[in-house]
Amino acid sequence: MGKGAAPLLEIRNLRKYYPVGTGLLTRSGSTVKAVDGVSLEIMEGETFGLVGESGCGKTTLGHCVVRLIEPSAGEIRFSGVNILELGAVPLRRLRREIQIIFQDPFSSLNPRMTVQQILREPFVIHQLYTRREQIDQVKELLQSVGMDVSAAQKYPHEFSGGQRQRIGIARSLALKPKLIVADEPVSALDVSIQAQIVNLLDDLQDRFHLTYLFISHGIPVVQHLSDTIGVMYLGRLMEVGTSEEVCYQPSHPYTQILLAAVPRVEPGQRPKGAVLAGEAPSPLNPPRGCRFHTRCPFVMERCSVEEPKETRLSKTHKVWCHLLEETE
Repeated sequence: MGKGAAPLLEIRNLRKYYPVGTGLLTRSGSTVKAVDGVSLEIMEGETFGLVGESGCGKTTLGHCVVRLIEPSAGEIRFSGVNILELGAVPLRRLRREIQIIFQDPFSSLNPRMTVQQILREPFVIHQLYTRREQIDQVKELLQSVGMDVSAAQKYPHEFSGGQRQRIGIARSLALKPKLIVADEPVSALDVSIQAQIVNLLDDLQDRFHLTYLFISHGIPVVQHLSDTIGVMYLGRLMEVGTSEEVCYQPSHPYTQILLAAVPRVEPGQRPKGAVLAGEAPSPLNPPRGCRFHTRCPFVMERCSVEEPKETRLSKTHKVWCHLLEETE
């Protein structure tokens, strides 16, 4: 994939808190800590897979990267520039470099616009090309995602879920971005179609030299597509490493449990390891110490008091767990 030597995207101590109003079940001044101190790097040309249960904050982080929502604190550096400090004009230019693929291809496409209008819209907004050139670009985009050019005259409701997601992917490619945030792009699709879309994304990355932040709750999909994987729980990272390190040498108990829950193909083989018990605590009132200690089968006394520090297992593999600190 021709990965570069410097990070294309650097996230430093990112936080996104949502204030919550008073009510019967909430305290005055309460906040939802959706993302709480996350730092990561994505190298140019690679796929960084961000995985975790629903509600862990991974989608919020992705929306912060494209500035659909504004972070509460931290830095997001794209090609060395802190994009949170950009004004309206430079931010508009930046949006050509960073695009997003949404989870639900039906709700993310305007039902009153034809596919041609949807795919032309980025060119119109950014004043690129003549009308004739824009139409030619639309045809090229459709072909690049495996769709016939005749689709341009149809409306979103005339397509299947997989076809609509292909249109969404084509729209994300229109401005020739460097980074694409793929926010659970296959979770709303049938399993048979998921594989087609994942393979399409893989192919497009090679053709257009793309960098992905791939967000998903499914480890098998993330493992197939990602170079680096970050495991997120309740607003924080638990483990980060290469795909091989995280999937074949998982070190955090949460990662181990997620992998143990993946169904096996071999007849009669059952997942081994502990089972993830109970529901994740509310981000309104996250546990003290390690966020995962209330569900961890290996919990120690210090886990409920001290926040775990980063432990490096290799140059690329790091984990936040007191168990690893004990064995250092």
